[in-house]
Amino acid sequence: MRKKKPLPLLENIEITAVAAEGKALARVDERVVFVPYVVPGDVVDLQVTRKKNSYMEATAVRFHKRSDLRAEPFCPHFGVCGGCKWQCLKYEEQLRAKQQQVQDALQRIGKVELPEISPILGSRKTREYRNKLEFGFSNRRWLTVEEVKADKQFDVRDALGFHITGAFDKILDIDECHLMDDVQNRIRNDIRQYALEHALSFYDLRLNQGLLRSLMVRNSNTGELMLLVQFRIETPEEREQAMGLMQHLADTFPEITSLLYVDNHKCNDTFGDQEVIVYKGTEYIYEEMDASDGSLPLSGGDGGGLLRFKVGPKSFYQTNTEQAYELYRVAREFAQLTGNELVYDLYTGTGTIANFVARQARQVIGIEYVPEAIEDARVNSDLNGITNTLFYAGDMKDILTQDFIDRHGRPDVIITDPPRAGMHQDVVQTILHAAPRRIVYVSCNPATQARDLQLMDADYRVARVQPVDMFPHTQHVENVVLLERRS
Repeated sequence: MRKKKPLPLLENIEITAVAAEGKALARVDERVVFVPYVVPGDVVDLQVTRKKNSYMEATAVRFHKRSDLRAEPFCPHFGVCGGCKWQCLKYEEQLRAKQQQVQDALQRIGKVELPEISPILGSRKTREYRNKLEFGFSNRRWLTVEEVKADKQFDVRDALGFHITGAFDKILDIDECHLMDDVQNRIRNDIRQYALEHALSFYDLRLNQGLLRSLMVRNSNTGELMLLVQFRIETPEEREQAMGLMQHLADTFPEITSLLYVDNHKCNDTFGDQEVIVYKGTEYIYEEMDASDGSLPLSGGDGGGLLRFKVGPKSFYQTNTEQAYELYRVAREFAQLTGNELVYDLYTGTGTIANFVARQARQVIGIEYVPEAIEDARVNSDLNGITNTLFYAGDMKDILTQDFIDRHGRPDVIITDPPRAGMHQDVVQTILHAAPRRIVYVSCNPATQARDLQLMDADYRVARVQPVDMFPHTQHVENVVLLERRS
């Protein structure tokens, strides 16, 4: 058997740019090298880990020079967790990179004529900005490099934290996370300690067995706190153990206003089709957002500007509450509503954008795939005295048809906020047939957004572009595009 050649060590290599997926890049002998956890201006030795014809992947093993653009990571798990890959890059440089990411996607993929892109709206909070975090349990804790090198045997490998990318059954034990306020650290660490002291079994993802599966923590700007624990309860003894943990949480954390659990026997942790049981408190919490803009007499409601959104365990709500307001404000500004327009809000979720713009429109019709989300959308309209919204549940390409438009009216404005995959081609074609004056396209993936813009370019021109940073220290960026009909 032929021995594989050892992968090379590249010495004194300068990192030159930010790349995709949170990595940076260098160029060596006309070949691109992708490297995590370095920044432009670093000079490093690189150990190649993968070699292809057109590119290589590598890790930095020695620093000769540290860039002025480098920031000191604040998280003890940085470099292993993988969730905040840009902590080592100064925030102003993160914003510059995200702005460039939007421009590159729209130009290279969309190939559309662009106006000047507005400066990205940065997040006021760069830590503790999330209102929701999810953690997993596993009996196969991810071992650190030091632990592997020590070649020790571990009697207990139980962990509670984040999944390791590329290792579905491994969990990195998280002691401290800075993405949400400290309550999630206190709750998570307390649960781990209780579980170990009381010999509760941690989930085995390979065998689909074990009592403790996952937990979700949600807080809100109204001061409410939700905790949902997922179990896999097989025996009366395990039920007693599960209820013992729930009572412990109720006694230890009185600030939890919504304490919930799920008994999930599936092979994955999704619980949209599972019964959520209230152990203590309510099944929901509330978020508030000021939706008034002061420029128009308000219609379709009681005239108040403050919106309250009911958020249940299955509800989608933007995880950065402050930046969600900025995102929705941009979408409403781009829509240029005068109070007379019929608006279609596609992929409406729980109706946050629909309700946010409703008081400046004649009517808003929201469409969403998830029936529970549509129920939340209707509740949120009722909660805020908004009377000019209609919501429909179903697959977008099946609901949004010419017949639907004939029955409800041709929209003056369409707002669309699809998932990362973008819009189905049938949906794009229906939008083009509907021919609204304006389309406001909100996207969490500028690449698929650019692809869809190209499909609409013959009929619509890009009039405005506004990136919004929802997730500091990650490579992700939201982008809002205003399309205006050419004729």
